[in-house]
Amino acid sequence: MSSDRIVLTGLQFYGFHGVNPEERSLGQHFIVDLQVELDLSIPAASDRLEDTVSYTALYRAVKTVMEGEPRNLLETAAGTIASRILDQHPQIGAVRVRVQKPRPPIKGSVIEAAAVEIYRSRSG
Repeated sequence: MSSDRIVLTGLQFYGFHGVNPEERSLGQHFIVDLQVELDLSIPAASDRLEDTVSYTALYRAVKTVMEGEPRNLLETAAGTIASRILDQHPQIGAVRVRVQKPRPPIKGSVIEAAAVEIYRSRSG
């Protein structure tokens, strides 16, 4: 597995994910961090976009999930993002997705954010 990575941090979206009725009707902000592992030696030498994975393509894959069909769990959203990216980009060997819900609606709590982070690779 390559130790090279493309990293996108702080991707912000407004979505309707969650189990509470208010989350589903009012929506809320989500923040996603994404890392994909792939060999970047060829694009590092060629300086050609077609030899790598476009940041735009990665962003769009995340956006489709986060602004699309509501999910009950952050785990499901993160897993769907990981699967989509691995399916769309065979040159990516692994993906790490962190989905964060700022100020989750937990009665009586003061929490800056709740997040899940998953790692999926082609080798399992």
